[in-house]
Amino acid sequence: MTAVSFVTLEGDSETINVVEHEVIGNSCNPVGSVTGIDRDETIRLPNGAVSEACRIMALCNDARLIGVDSTEDETTVQYEGEPTEASLLFLLEKLGPESPEEVGLKPSQLASEYRGQILNSWDRYATLEFDRKRKSMSVLCSRMDSCSEEIKLLCKGAPNMLLKRCTHAKLRDSSVVPLTVDLRDKIDSTISSIGNRALRCIGLAVKENESLEPQLRKGEGSYVEVLKDSSKYESFETDLTFAGIVAIRDPPRDGVAESIDECKQAGIRVIMITGDAKQTAEAIARDVHIFTEEDVNCPALEGREFFALPETRQLEVLKEGNLVICRAEPADKQRLVKMLQSLKEVAAMTGDGVNDAPALQQADIGVAMGISGTDAAKEAADMVLVDDNFSTIVDAVEEGRCIYANMQAFINFLITCNIGEVIGVFIATLLGFPQLLTPLHLLWVNLVTDGPPATALGFNPPDPGLMNRKPRSSSEEIMTSESLLRYSIAGFYIGIATVGVYASYFFDRGVSFQELRSWSTCTDSCSIYADLSAPQTFALSTLVTVELLKALCSVSIDSSIFTVGPQKNPWLLLGVAIPFALNLAIIYTPELEHSFGLVPLDGSDWLKVIAWSLPIVLIDEALKYVFKKDVR
Repeated sequence: MTAVSFVTLEGDSETINVVEHEVIGNSCNPVGSVTGIDRDETIRLPNGAVSEACRIMALCNDARLIGVDSTEDETTVQYEGEPTEASLLFLLEKLGPESPEEVGLKPSQLASEYRGQILNSWDRYATLEFDRKRKSMSVLCSRMDSCSEEIKLLCKGAPNMLLKRCTHAKLRDSSVVPLTVDLRDKIDSTISSIGNRALRCIGLAVKENESLEPQLRKGEGSYVEVLKDSSKYESFETDLTFAGIVAIRDPPRDGVAESIDECKQAGIRVIMITGDAKQTAEAIARDVHIFTEEDVNCPALEGREFFALPETRQLEVLKEGNLVICRAEPADKQRLVKMLQSLKEVAAMTGDGVNDAPALQQADIGVAMGISGTDAAKEAADMVLVDDNFSTIVDAVEEGRCIYANMQAFINFLITCNIGEVIGVFIATLLGFPQLLTPLHLLWVNLVTDGPPATALGFNPPDPGLMNRKPRSSSEEIMTSESLLRYSIAGFYIGIATVGVYASYFFDRGVSFQELRSWSTCTDSCSIYADLSAPQTFALSTLVTVELLKALCSVSIDSSIFTVGPQKNPWLLLGVAIPFALNLAIIYTPELEHSFGLVPLDGSDWLKVIAWSLPIVLIDEALKYVFKKDVR
């Protein structure tokens, strides 16, 4: 996150302007400046709005900048704590007075030079922790280098909420003026303008001396008991004096907008739930393509606004494309997940905080952040993102779809081949032909020919149209009646090809179909049935070849082999080449061919094998076209 501008109130009691000053310098470097504000202003006007804002940024802050004197990269300053608070500290150092020695300071000294001066002058003795109801955080501080007691309540939070609790405003020249309706409108207009630029706003305010409740004073000693009741915090954060606004840019990571577009193409709706103001949320949604130019009539909805709608209307809104819920409470996430599940949607929820844990556990897929996520969120989630990147979720969706498609390819290949083997043996037996294949041949096919290609199909690359398909139903079976029909048609041809090439061996030698069927009662020229090595070699070679061609066609379950060819999966090429080479070995190695009961084949024999095998490619292409999945 980066502080990009600082807003102050300037003028006199008659004419007051809201002025936005641009922050100059590297976002993660304390060296820089703010246009229109001299760095010695905090010395010249110690009670001015700029000085007051600096005290708030320094003291009402739990982050810490750490300078690194020796580093391998260009990053000389790192931070611990929340990124938002760290961005305030970088701005603080750019606003602080420039010391003569600053040029020669080491990064470890430069990182928090001005903040160190403030911390040495003020004692932060109590904290009013942030909560989402009042959307602010405050600290009680007393000045240590003053003879008289000087106590301040320094407050930062959502500017629109903080402004409601302010009665006065501090100008740059140290004067304090009443916060009139006209001035409030000017500040609100500035907040809206900043939000429309996808910037987040942090409001700064102070309450001091006479206006501070006596029980909050350090000397009274009763503040400890009083602050145990957090429900009273909002009452203490009243009668505040407005000091300024910091505009912070939290740019989306590279590739997020493209990933949102991929989600839309894949039929995945994105619902952004944020605590940001409405204008900021809408601007961010447009930047990352959750909202498009056509979605001008789809504004963000505040959490309380959404849940104030009738339940039927809430469900209708949740059915309508992408959605942004802003100013949301932690409990809203879990309620939204339950509502989506009631609509039979598969809801994936991302989160990083302790308050997100119930929603992460409720969701069908809870996704926690690995870097910024709390232990509670990680334990409640089903999946942890090690890089906290939304694009990784989309990559995971594609990978999941790819795994499912590869499972289908695996099943398609094995079941088709097994159906082919069963049909081949069944038809040969039904017709009364001599033994088509021996048990050893069938065992060889199942172990050597089917195993390696099936395993290699698990390494198929993602199909080009994989992320353009509608999401499948969670109740959809991996083996449907449609897919079984598809496997059976291809398997039927494998069986026919095996029996066909086997029978053609006899037909080429003058044996008729009827004679082949009644071979067991043969009375003339029966020697051809005495040795079945040659026809069984034809049958085995054809069965192996047609199954390996089927494997090459299975790189994609839907796309043509000419679109997604086997070269896309080198492991498959290896898984096909090795079984085919082993099949050649048992045919042409004398010791092995005798053991398997086979004979060598010549060139013309292989042409016949190929002629019976190649049609499986055309059949598979036709089946892909007929059963092609619906694509958006």
